[in-house]
Amino acid sequence: MSLSCKAAIAKGNGTFSIETIVVQNPKVDEVLVAIKAAGLCHTDHDSLHWGKPIVMGHEGAGIVTAIGTDIKSVKIGDAVILNWATPCGACFQCKNENEHICENNSPVVAGGNGYTNGHAHIEGTTLNGTPIERSFNIGTLSEFTLVKESAVVKNPIQNMSFSAASIVSCGVMTGFGSAVNTAQVTENSSAVVLGTGGVGLNVIQGIKVSKASKIIAVDINQTRLDMAVEFGATHTVLADKDDKGLLKAAQKVKEMTDGRGADYAFECTAIPALGAAPLAMIRNAGTAVQVSGIEQEVLIDMSLFEWDKKYINPLYGKCNPQKDFPKIIEYYKNGEIMLDEMITRTYSLNHLQDALDDMLSGKNAKGVIVFE
Repeated sequence: MSLSCKAAIAKGNGTFSIETIVVQNPKVDEVLVAIKAAGLCHTDHDSLHWGKPIVMGHEGAGIVTAIGTDIKSVKIGDAVILNWATPCGACFQCKNENEHICENNSPVVAGGNGYTNGHAHIEGTTLNGTPIERSFNIGTLSEFTLVKESAVVKNPIQNMSFSAASIVSCGVMTGFGSAVNTAQVTENSSAVVLGTGGVGLNVIQGIKVSKASKIIAVDINQTRLDMAVEFGATHTVLADKDDKGLLKAAQKVKEMTDGRGADYAFECTAIPALGAAPLAMIRNAGTAVQVSGIEQEVLIDMSLFEWDKKYINPLYGKCNPQKDFPKIIEYYKNGEIMLDEMITRTYSLNHLQDALDDMLSGKNAKGVIVFE
């Protein structure tokens, strides 16, 4: 048996279209999910240029509609959050508690089977009779998606807004996890966040629940800085877009931190020219974290490393979905982090172009596609 549904298909040439795809019933280790909401981020726009057809979307939440015979963690009718970093559980990294950089299943780790080898990621979904890949192995900009069991996490709050749940999938996890899991921000410390879009706001929330005493938000947009305060920033710096390397902003940060610099700094701008900027913000022996996933060449003045500074380039906030998603939901339940307030606007799948345009123009902290 199979079902037909609507999905956003990236054509690989910078464009997309809404098409009808066919999704098969789950095999023994698979789960069929009716997607109810899918968050958007810049990676979804990037997928338009990956040079091949692909079912778009890598953030999502929905309801389990069918399961394979070996599935134990969820049942039909469960509300679930999708996870794109599906571990194999057997490789070197998985055995060393680095499931987010699984050597066999990761769609982004060099050498992984996610997009480079193997074909598990295209089984079960076809477009015009031809198998088609699902973005990050899940393809959430679709009415239905067929995924491995490790790609779903049962939501501890079954009646939670699907829109709020969907953004936990990547944007929230990446920012929150970068602060809590990767940097392991300590109580009474100081931290600075460069760029206060969706990911940056979640870094701020991760720093806040870690009980840092000083959280400094840096951005060139005053409106975003005002939002950063709502999400937990204690201080703000309105930067000049012509401030090369944000060195002038760094001086202001140092003035706010006893002349030393912050204990932690997080780059969330995705601007290659600012790849080294967090190093200028931290004290000697401080920690800089490059959150936004810059992959271009970055030239660094090595004096910025003086002295004993650390620079970390994490993936997905060092995510362990089965542990971290429920932890985030618990903070949300207790009112310690905000999710609903992060969603600027929701759209139907037919208005995906509007959603992408609003994201690229900076209108949205987070845009979400909702499905009837």
